[in-house]
Amino acid sequence: MVDISTSVLLILVIAFCLLFALTNGLHDASSVVATFICSGAASPRQAILLASAFGMIGAVFGGNAVANTISNVIDLPPDISLLPILLSAILGAVIWNLLTWKLGLPSSSTHALVGGIIGAVLVSSGYRHVLWGWNELINGSHQLTGITLVTAALIFSPLLGFVFAFILGKITKVLLRNAKFGLNKGLNRLQWAIAGFLSYSHGANDTQKIIGILTLALAAGGTSTVQTAPLWVRISGGLVMFIGTLLGGWSIMKTIGRGIYEIRPIHSVNSQLASLGSILFATAAGAPVSTTHVVVGSVMGVGAADQYKIVHWRIVKEIIKSWFITIPAAAAVSAVIYTAFHFIFRAV
Repeated sequence: MVDISTSVLLILVIAFCLLFALTNGLHDASSVVATFICSGAASPRQAILLASAFGMIGAVFGGNAVANTISNVIDLPPDISLLPILLSAILGAVIWNLLTWKLGLPSSSTHALVGGIIGAVLVSSGYRHVLWGWNELINGSHQLTGITLVTAALIFSPLLGFVFAFILGKITKVLLRNAKFGLNKGLNRLQWAIAGFLSYSHGANDTQKIIGILTLALAAGGTSTVQTAPLWVRISGGLVMFIGTLLGGWSIMKTIGRGIYEIRPIHSVNSQLASLGSILFATAAGAPVSTTHVVVGSVMGVGAADQYKIVHWRIVKEIIKSWFITIPAAAAVSAVIYTAFHFIFRAV
């Protein structure tokens, strides 16, 4: 498509992959520590250091199931170069992430990345080269594959987080109905352990998405023939993602920790446990989920279990709206970017 050296394109893809990991940190890594901070269990600095350490461990040791899923959502014809498609997809996702971060909306980086891939492939190769997974689901093995697996995971994971958190909220409300205020000190200490595990699960799931793209890019650039990501890719993705938290996820933290429901220690514990269970289940299944969506669903669940009418449902509606428009919006942006690249470099 373009008369640019493969090495230059590969460098650009790697650079923007790491930028995407940074914007992912602005979104999803912020949601990991939102209730942890807003419940008073830790200061922002303490929470970020904890999330960074355990998230890095998750990125390095979290396996390849999610990365493989992301790597296997497209099937390009042999005459189409993969690197310009990946570059356009990542740019589309980055632009959407920055926009929603600026607005303080806890949108999904995963949605944005999937949308970016779909948009770039549609304009470059046609809809047949996106592995939708419909035939396998309806006529074949009745298994979720390709885009259907990604979409199902993104839809049902926040529902799972909501249900788990709602049940935990109801149970603890009965068990702790006569508890004294001093219990909050113990709950805050407990949150440190749970937040560490949640950060690990976030690193194991979210970092794998960008690892999958980087692995594709390295293979397309001819620098790697392995199917699993090199160690430096895992470490770089995990490190850059959590640097993003330091740079400005605070508005999203406030939206999740205070905008939906006023979080107290018991709510944070239940939300973290529900989110942890949902993300670990998805990672084991190779399903790429949005940590932000799962955490938002769990916060809604603990709020509904405690005092349904006090949940700020208007804010919840705005968040859900942003969820539904993310994939088509990111797809449109990446399609425009790919088209612009095509005409610019064809004219050179």
